[in-house]
Amino acid sequence: MPEYAPLPEGLSTVRRIGVVADTHIPDRTRSLHPDLLPGLMEAQVELILHAGDICSPAVLNDLSQVAPVVAVRGNRDWAFAGVLPWVRSFTVNGICIAMQHGMGGFWHYWWDKFKFTMVGYNFARYQRLLLHTTPGHDVMIFGHTHHVVNLAEGGVLFFNPGSAAVTPPAWPAPSFGVLTLDGRGGVSGEITHMRRISVRAGNWIVE
Repeated sequence: MPEYAPLPEGLSTVRRIGVVADTHIPDRTRSLHPDLLPGLMEAQVELILHAGDICSPAVLNDLSQVAPVVAVRGNRDWAFAGVLPWVRSFTVNGICIAMQHGMGGFWHYWWDKFKFTMVGYNFARYQRLLLHTTPGHDVMIFGHTHHVVNLAEGGVLFFNPGSAAVTPPAWPAPSFGVLTLDGRGGVSGEITHMRRISVRAGNWIVE
């Protein structure tokens, strides 16, 4: 069941929300992608949501330089055990938002790994999980797959910002998302792809 945690005071009427997932620091890189904080600032976000696999508390500190941060725990977030919930549900500007990492429970996680190995990525597997665990929401935010989703279906916006960490060459470039709330019950999502930057010994190599 989702944790109905209230937002920090003053954030219930924001219009621009940054969405980040799968930063994987320091297991993939030592620091955030060089384009992430400037991109969020340029987008003028008033709140940042992190959908898990944060890995290091320093990530949330860095993101909070741009805007207040609300996060959930992912399967690699051992550092946040007992600190962050697995699922959150809250309302922003009239929009009911659910956020989870998207790996499900123990058996779902390993069954999905098997299915991914056998047949590859399939959004429908995650869509079923989201609808089962957090029904009745206008927006369902998740991460985990490192695949971007920005799909409005059945009155629900399914939104995965992709991974903000380094990505394999055959996959889309690192990315983050922005939700825009119009204050009249409408919401739209956009994805920003960042530069492909080489990583050496965990450090971004910016030329």
